[in-house]
Amino acid sequence: MGAMASVSANDSAGLSAQGQLFMQLQQMQQEIAALRGMVEEQQNQIHRLTEESRDRYQALDSRLSHEQGAQPVVSDTDTDTVPPPANPPADVAPGDPAKEQQFYEASYSLIQARDFDRAQQAFTAFLGRYPQGKYAANAYYWLGEIALVKNDLQAAGQAFASVIQDWPQHAKVADSTYKLAVVEQRLGRFERAEAMFRQVISQHPSSSAANLARQDLQRLHQ
Repeated sequence: MGAMASVSANDSAGLSAQGQLFMQLQQMQQEIAALRGMVEEQQNQIHRLTEESRDRYQALDSRLSHEQGAQPVVSDTDTDTVPPPANPPADVAPGDPAKEQQFYEASYSLIQARDFDRAQQAFTAFLGRYPQGKYAANAYYWLGEIALVKNDLQAAGQAFASVIQDWPQHAKVADSTYKLAVVEQRLGRFERAEAMFRQVISQHPSSSAANLARQDLQRLHQ
């Protein structure tokens, strides 16, 4: 009887150990499945961000092509489409409106040439020389656009916010508000993005930025 009891106890212990191994195996399988899900989610997010960056680049590229072909007359509020000189003037002097415009036009010419790295450097240098100049708001706006193309969301948000806060009556405020909403959306802050889309529509209802904001609001609620 004692021997039988010993065998039974051993069998029970064996079954218990097998049960523990089985439970551990199940737990490991669940953890692996969870990790796979996280990896897939990250891959999807990277793919989405890549697609968005490509779309933003194509939109900017299309807009630049259109503006370059149209060659409209220079206006006081928005001089982005001025036919520019090939290189920044070497003798730019602060306080000289003509030199400031030449510097701005030369910087913008680099965007038209799709040389975004050099354009970023040029607009940064322009703002260092003319931080409150006639074209400063435009320069900040284009720095934001370049940062968006590069997926530098923090820099893009700061540039667009500068236009909104420092030049509240400027013609670029509508576009900057819309683009700041895009930044918030890409950062995953959807409530803030929605509020800013609605702000564009409310404050600039007839602008092209408002039309884009309406489309994005529809996509947010799909």
